[in-house]
Amino acid sequence: MNELRLTDTNAADDSAGSVWGLDGNLFMPVVASAAISIGVILILFSLFHVVWWLSFPLGAVPFGATLSYVLLFKQGKPPGYDRDLFELWITGSGFSFNPHDQIHARPPQ
Repeated sequence: MNELRLTDTNAADDSAGSVWGLDGNLFMPVVASAAISIGVILILFSLFHVVWWLSFPLGAVPFGATLSYVLLFKQGKPPGYDRDLFELWITGSGFSFNPHDQIHARPPQ
């Protein structure tokens, strides 16, 4: 009788996992900015005696900026998407054919 031979193929899709709906380790900057925001709120409110309705929006700026960056430029995007997009915004279009910038060589005589 033939024996059925099993071979491990490692055909599974490798995943970096997700925490709080964020892929891979994207939750780390969000958690760090949340800690910084809490620290800013506490410093403004208790050390500088800024009123609470002004302390909370000012302290939420680091968290809001980091969460917005992660959700807009990192979550669900390919690696390097944010850097490529910023480079495109700064330097303009990438490689493209522009006939006006081409050097026109004369044909040999």
